[in-house]
Amino acid sequence: MKKPLVLICVLASLSLSACVISIDDDNFDGDYGSHSSWQKEQRENRKHIDRLALGEPKDAVALRMGEPAFNEALQKDDNQYQLLWYRTQHIDSDGVTTKDECTPLIFKNNILVGWGETALEMI
Repeated sequence: MKKPLVLICVLASLSLSACVISIDDDNFDGDYGSHSSWQKEQRENRKHIDRLALGEPKDAVALRMGEPAFNEALQKDDNQYQLLWYRTQHIDSDGVTTKDECTPLIFKNNILVGWGETALEMI
């Protein structure tokens, strides 16, 4: 009599157990099939860039923006330029961030003087 009761308990417990898979649509990268933060990073970078003001010091901007995807520097005449590139738009699902997926922030002598392709062309 105990065997059927044990069997019923085992079967009942097996039918009640399940595997739960949770997918967060905001962080799911369907191309790679795993959770990714690149969409959130791009959204945050665009939001921060929208709030930039010319004349801000580089340290304050870099603190707010975080680590850039690319960092370049050059000297032209007596001025030092630094370009910080932040990922802002998805182009290729190849797992590699490229400059065409980024927006450049241009600093002249540690002061923000512009951002975007038009500002870059003016250097």
